Amino acid sequence: MKNKKVIGVVFLLFAGLVMILSIWGPEALARYKDRSILEQIHADAVEEAGEGYRYTLNQNEKVYILSRCLSSQTLPESELNSLTRPETASIDYWDLEGTYAFVINHKGPSGQEITDEQIYESCNVGLNKLKELGLLPQEMKEVDASSYDATLYSAIDVLEPRNNVAVWKVSLSNSQKNANKENRLIDAYLDADDGKIYEFYVRMDLQWEDIDADLIVEEWRKYMGLDSPEPYESDNPLLETTPYFKKYVFLGMGDDKTVVTVGFYEGINELFLKISK
Repeated sequence: MKNKKVIGVVFLLFAGLVMILSIWGPEALARYKDRSILEQIHADAVEEAGEGYRYTLNQNEKVYILSRCLSSQTLPESELNSLTRPETASIDYWDLEGTYAFVINHKGPSGQEITDEQIYESCNVGLNKLKELGLLPQEMKEVDASSYDATLYSAIDVLEPRNNVAVWKVSLSNSQKNANKENRLIDAYLDADDGKIYEFYVRMDLQWEDIDADLIVEEWRKYMGLDSPEPYESDNPLLETTPYFKKYVFLGMGDDKTVVTVGFYEGINELFLKISK
């Protein structure tokens, strides 16, 4: 009998303790957790969608993404085709298929990109490098803010937004339509991080027979840090609006490829190197 009383007392004490803990315990635990969090600085690594350009892409991938975005545009390749140049440099141009977008970066350069003040100097550095490599004649004139326009764009893979490339487009200003364009840059796309020239259109005092397309692509490939190209299988003369061109195929992303074209517009003596899908 005595043992039963002891067991009963112990059970009542245990039940009382459980009740006290169920009432007081959560509040005490919350206060303890608050003391470990409040008024202290905690750092967590987070992934911000707005800084996709920070993700590392290799050179083949960057060229591929830009080529897909540029291929969707309706912008003229040359004054030979368009006669006039676009007057609305502030328009956003979107990929017609919706999977790649090429848009003006209205936010402007970040701390990691070439600024508005630096872009013309960076472009001249790139042009001088291409001269050293034999891609452009030594007579090619430098660019400056008074004669050229520069716009910052973002080339974006819409399905994978972190795959994007920031590029500057440098173009001879519309105010220079009647100026002498010989030995001048007409258009170029430059990487906004390192200033390398992806694509260019230049006027020069040479003819197509004076131009070694294989040498231009080989030196441009090494300059860009790309793998060697594969043969381009089609010899369709209607692929371009000029009969003077040669195409090359580079590795892109996955099984997709990037086409690089070296061509020449006779009459206006315009040499171009462009990338396309």
